[in-house]
Amino acid sequence: MENGVMIQYFEWNLPNDGKHWKRLKEDAKHLSEIGVSGVWIPPAYKGTSQADVGYGAYDLWDLGEFNQKGTVRTKYGTKQELIEAIEELHKYNINVYLDAVLNHKGGADETENFLAIEVDPEDRTIEISEPFEIEGWTKFTFPGRNDKYSAFKWNYNLFDGIDFDNRTGKNGIYKIVGENKDWDEGVDSELGNYDYLMNADIDFSHPEVRKEVIRWGKWVVNELKLDGFRMDAVKHIKDEFIAEFLTQIRATYGEKFYSVGEYWRNDLEKLKEYLDNVGYKTDLFDVGLHFNMYDASKKKKDYDLREIFEHTIVAENPMEAVTFVDNHDSQKGSALESKVENWFIPHSYAIILLSKDGYPCLFYGDYYGVGGEKSPHQWIIDKLLEVRRLYAYGEQINHFEDPNVIAIQRTGGDEWTGCVTVLSTFDEEGEIQVEIGKERAGQVWQEVTGSGFEDVVIDEEGNGNFKVEAEKISVWIRKS
Repeated sequence: MENGVMIQYFEWNLPNDGKHWKRLKEDAKHLSEIGVSGVWIPPAYKGTSQADVGYGAYDLWDLGEFNQKGTVRTKYGTKQELIEAIEELHKYNINVYLDAVLNHKGGADETENFLAIEVDPEDRTIEISEPFEIEGWTKFTFPGRNDKYSAFKWNYNLFDGIDFDNRTGKNGIYKIVGENKDWDEGVDSELGNYDYLMNADIDFSHPEVRKEVIRWGKWVVNELKLDGFRMDAVKHIKDEFIAEFLTQIRATYGEKFYSVGEYWRNDLEKLKEYLDNVGYKTDLFDVGLHFNMYDASKKKKDYDLREIFEHTIVAENPMEAVTFVDNHDSQKGSALESKVENWFIPHSYAIILLSKDGYPCLFYGDYYGVGGEKSPHQWIIDKLLEVRRLYAYGEQINHFEDPNVIAIQRTGGDEWTGCVTVLSTFDEEGEIQVEIGKERAGQVWQEVTGSGFEDVVIDEEGNGNFKVEAEKISVWIRKS
């Protein structure tokens, strides 16, 4: 879909009311009307408790169907409600991407005794103990599911490490000892080797693990009629397995099956290296662009807006970039908190929605609000989405002459489309001249975000002078 838009349809503080899938179903028509073409849904399987956001993945085969962890439904609802929501989205030709949490398992059913080596949490390649016996939560038997869909059981041989010794009550990073057992390669080099993230860390070098996870992937795509995955925490998962997983899924469901990976690191070279290592089988979230917007929001006029696309995937690998402003990890109170300041939210959404490249992703918290409070940004995001749908076509020309006032121009696909977005971090009103084209001389352009600026008439040389309020954006389209 040209000018497609994804939405992350959750935030960390949603109520544990089991009604989210119903809300999503009811919202399908509206999402279609504002131009959403893909919905990233939260992890939809049983977590460590009913209130689990989904990243404490317990049983991937339980989509809110079995009485496990004290609940049948997940935080978001039942399996049937999820199926109905996806069916409704598909009626409006909206794709659905499931958040796939494959790195770890939480909420084990039983403990086991086994040998482990404690490692330095700041450098997991350094062992700080001899092998010794610990008691770990590593046995997953899923008694509530009773082998439906899969009879596979998990034990300590299928994991690389855990972070808690139940025998001593001590937290640490414990590498499990066993034949051919070590941290996985093909992971991020942060902390020496960043295979271990949390809970019971899955060993993707084990052939039985690979087989079971791929079998689940094919099953869940068919069960829910999914169109893609959002791959969680890929920097902690053996890259070669991610490539194999997606290859196997596409062998069954076709090459158009979508994937975007979350590799949370503000390092363009690392992200480009990862794309290469997985054979470009997945897109990646543009973490560099997020941090540029975060920095700009903090520094205000001390930030050079001409550098907003520096060190970003969208600038270097535009076909693999999912651009976003914030998400559940960066929002306030989260482990990776780096929330873009409110005043710069309109700027940020203008950048991702009105640029030519990248697959932009709206954040539920920015659009609908966080913790039940209505978002102050919905109206401006709606306006930018409208401009994207109707006007943001053609080539992109960046007018980056001034560090505090820049313009992003879309040349249009015909005489009625095209737009000019002016962004300011300066504390006074600004203006920028943009060449619209001699063939457009005499056209009248209007500002659509409510600034109150007078219309601009394109002069005989094809130029227009477009104003912007202090620390605001202005968006200009043809009026007549």
